[in-house]
Amino acid sequence: MTFPNLTTPRLRLTEVEQDHSSALFTIFSNPEVVKYYGMDPMHELAQAEKIIEHFKSTYEIKKGIRWAITLNDGNHFVGTIGLNNLALGMKKAEVGFEIHPDFWRSGITSEALQKVLDYSFDELGLHRMGAVTFPANRASIGLLKKNGFVEEGKLRSYLFQNGHSHDALMFSILHTECNLND
Repeated sequence: MTFPNLTTPRLRLTEVEQDHSSALFTIFSNPEVVKYYGMDPMHELAQAEKIIEHFKSTYEIKKGIRWAITLNDGNHFVGTIGLNNLALGMKKAEVGFEIHPDFWRSGITSEALQKVLDYSFDELGLHRMGAVTFPANRASIGLLKKNGFVEEGKLRSYLFQNGHSHDALMFSILHTECNLND
C-alpha cells in the first residue's frame, strides 16, 4: 500500500516519519498549539515518536491518514493534517490539523485542507468530512467555515483535556458542497 503523497503550489503532504519527531515534538509541546487540541502538551520526545507510530498503524489498518505538511522551498516541516475515524465503507472521516505558530494565519492550513478534501472526495470516494473543535477555538472555526464546513451542533463533554471534560462543536462538509477542481 503506497502512501498518498500530495502537493500544492506551496506544500508537500507526505507520510509523517520518525525523522519528523523532533519538529512534531516542538509543535505538540507548545501549550498554545494544544490549547484546543484535546490533548495535554507533550513533555518528552518519546511521546512524539509514539504518536508517529500511531499514525502509521492507523494508516495500515485503513482507519486514518496523517500527512506531514512541509514547505516546497526547503522541506521545512510545519505541522500535520489528517483523516481521523476514517470509515471507507461508510464514506466518511473527520479531519484534524495543527501547525507551528510561526505559520498561523499564513493560509497554509487552508491550502492543505483543500488538497486533503479533494483527495478524500475524488480519490477515496468519501461523501462526508467532519471536524470537531472546541467552541472557543475561533481560528479553527473560522478556517472551517471559510472552507465550506457547516456547524452541526454541540457535542456535550466530548473532549477530555487538562483533567476536565469539554464540549465540542461538530462541523461537516459534504462532497456535493465542496469546491472541487473540475
